[in-house]
Amino acid sequence: MRRMIPSLQSLICFEAAAKHLSYTFAAQELHLTQSAISRQVQQLEDFLGLNLFNRTRHGVELTQAGEHYYKNIKAHLLGIEQSTLDLMSHKGLGGTLKLGVVPTFATRWLLPRLYKFNEIYPEITIHLETSTKPFLFSEHIFDAAIYTGTPAQIENWPGAKVHYLMNEDVVPVCSAELIFKHFPELRGPSGDLRRSLTAEEIATLPLLQQTTRPYIWKEWFEVSGYEHPFALEGQRHELFSMLAVAAIHHMGVALIPQKLLEKELRSGDLIIASEIKLKGSRAYYFVYAEQQQTPLIAKFVEWLLTEVEQSQSTFLK
Repeated sequence: MRRMIPSLQSLICFEAAAKHLSYTFAAQELHLTQSAISRQVQQLEDFLGLNLFNRTRHGVELTQAGEHYYKNIKAHLLGIEQSTLDLMSHKGLGGTLKLGVVPTFATRWLLPRLYKFNEIYPEITIHLETSTKPFLFSEHIFDAAIYTGTPAQIENWPGAKVHYLMNEDVVPVCSAELIFKHFPELRGPSGDLRRSLTAEEIATLPLLQQTTRPYIWKEWFEVSGYEHPFALEGQRHELFSMLAVAAIHHMGVALIPQKLLEKELRSGDLIIASEIKLKGSRAYYFVYAEQQQTPLIAKFVEWLLTEVEQSQSTFLK
């Protein structure tokens, strides 16, 4: 049975014309004549049975159908191109794994460890793309994703195979200088913190808020048993990594997963201001489309779960 797929050449010509809204510029990009672009687009429209462009005095403009089709096919054309380049670069060996990852986890936890995977599997190339929103495999060209969410969010992810990685327990962190500025009596003889702060003392410090988690400090104070009337106030940043930088520069105290702060806590750039933890309702998961499990995904999952187990052992020591 013949597949309902138009010719690749017509799709490439349409994509270029839609991108530039010009047959002339599309022809220049593809090193073709303007009439060749026009013929290919006409063939595509005949195949689809509808118009993709409206012709105007000033050139062309996309119809509603054309705009929708352009948005849908451009990612697939890019995926075909990337897959072709990957195959050529690997000479048919190994392959490429395209991962969607939440930003701070990518920079703070995954990337510092990814060289180990490269050493074990040099024939596999990892491509990372970050997003703070759920990755829909039907809309993005991803093989898999590392996402942080609630169990309910994961359960409602259609057609997904899920591996639990770790909890997202958060702790209040800040620079030692910020604490000693407000509580000089807590500086120990060697410059260390004599004791952790109470919730009442934390409430006197400027709070750093996360844009995507606006109630996180309110939740922390509820757990601590202290009612802070201004728990929602303070400057806001979107990512945990941005909060960490602000906290390092004495701008306030932030709630960040301790597992994403290994370097800063080890160096002393940040300290844990209070022993009260907010047990996260969210966790990190490795997710991929159930029908798309491949040997590459299987290898990465095995390595990733081993790394998580080792990091947990090191973290608890």
